Amino acid sequence: MTGLRNLVDVAIDVSPRLNIFHGENGSGKTSLLEGIHLLSSGRSFRSAKLDPLITHGKDEAVIFSQLTDGLRIGLSKSRRRRHLLRLQDETQKNWESVARSLPLQIIDSTAFQLLEGGPKARRRFLDWGVFHVEHSFLTAWRDSRKCLANRNALLKATRLDRPQLEAWDREFVVASVKVDAQRGAYLDRFLPVFKEVYAQLEGSHVDSLEIRYDRGWAEGANLDAELVRTLEVDRRYGSTQLGPQRADILLLLDRTPAVEVLSRGQQKILVSALKIAQGRLLSESLGVECLYLIDDLPSELDPENRARVFSTLLSLDSQLFVTCVELESLALASEGSLFAALDPSEIAQFHVEHGRITT
Repeated sequence: MTGLRNLVDVAIDVSPRLNIFHGENGSGKTSLLEGIHLLSSGRSFRSAKLDPLITHGKDEAVIFSQLTDGLRIGLSKSRRRRHLLRLQDETQKNWESVARSLPLQIIDSTAFQLLEGGPKARRRFLDWGVFHVEHSFLTAWRDSRKCLANRNALLKATRLDRPQLEAWDREFVVASVKVDAQRGAYLDRFLPVFKEVYAQLEGSHVDSLEIRYDRGWAEGANLDAELVRTLEVDRRYGSTQLGPQRADILLLLDRTPAVEVLSRGQQKILVSALKIAQGRLLSESLGVECLYLIDDLPSELDPENRARVFSTLLSLDSQLFVTCVELESLALASEGSLFAALDPSEIAQFHVEHGRITT
C-alpha cells in the first residue's frame, strides 16, 4: 500500500490465518483494514468519499495484494482520474469478480448499524450474502434498480406517460420478484446457521430472538396490483413506495427491536454472530472462506465474551486481521492467550506506530 491516509508505504507478508496489529489509537491500524476493504469492495467503511483516503500531499493511493491461490489484485485511486482496478493484470469495469475472489466481512463500530441504523444497512448485509451464493442475483438486482430509476423519473414528470409507466412496471415486477425470491431463499438457509452461531456466543437470548424478513410489499399481495393501488401516493412523493428497495430485516427480542433491549456488549455479540454466520454459510455453500477484518476486538466485550467471539471466528478457518491497542487485551487471566490453540507459525504480529508497520 502506498499513499493511503497516514500509512507510510506498507509491504508485509501476512499469515493465512491470524494477523494481529497493535498500537496506539491513531497509529494507522484502522487505515490498514480500510485499505483491504477498499480493495475488496471499492468502498471505505469509514467515509462515503474516497478522496480523503489519499495521503495529504499525494495524488494517488495504490493497493496491491497477491492471494494464496496466486490471484493478483491491484487498485489505483487518483484524485484526478477514475480508479484503475486490475485482477490478474486485466482491467476490471466493476468490482464483481474481485468481490467474489476476496469475500470480506468487517466487525467494527459501524457494524452496529445493522441494529441501530436504517433498512439500507440491513439490505446491504442481506444482499452481500445472496450475491455470493446466488450468482444470478446481481443481474436481477441491477435490473430492478434500472427499472426503479426509470419509473421514479416518470413519477416526477409534470404529465404522466401511462404507457411508458406500464411498460416499466412490468419489467420492475419481474425483476423485483426474482430479487425477493432469492433473498427469501437465502434467509431460509442463513437462519439455522445463525441460530447455531448465536447459541455459541449468547445462549440466553436464542429462543426469544426473531429475525423477520419484510420484502417491501405486503405478503400475499401481487406487486403489480400494489403499484397500481399506490400510484397516486407514488406521484405525490415522486418515488416508488413499494418494492425490494424497501425491504428490511427486523431483529426482535420478544417482539421488541433488539437494539432497545440489549446492552452495547450484547449488541456486539449479536452483530458478530450475524457476520460470522454469513461466513460459515459461504464456506458450507461454496467451499470459499471469508476474510474477516476485526477492528478493536476488545471494545465493548468482557474477557469471557471476547474469548467466545474469537474462538468462534477461529473455528471458521478464515483469514483474520485483528486490531487492538495492547496485546494484553487479547488474553484471558485464567486461560492465557485467546489464540493459544493456534500453531505459532499461523500467527503474525505487527506493531503500528505513526503509520509505520513493523514485525
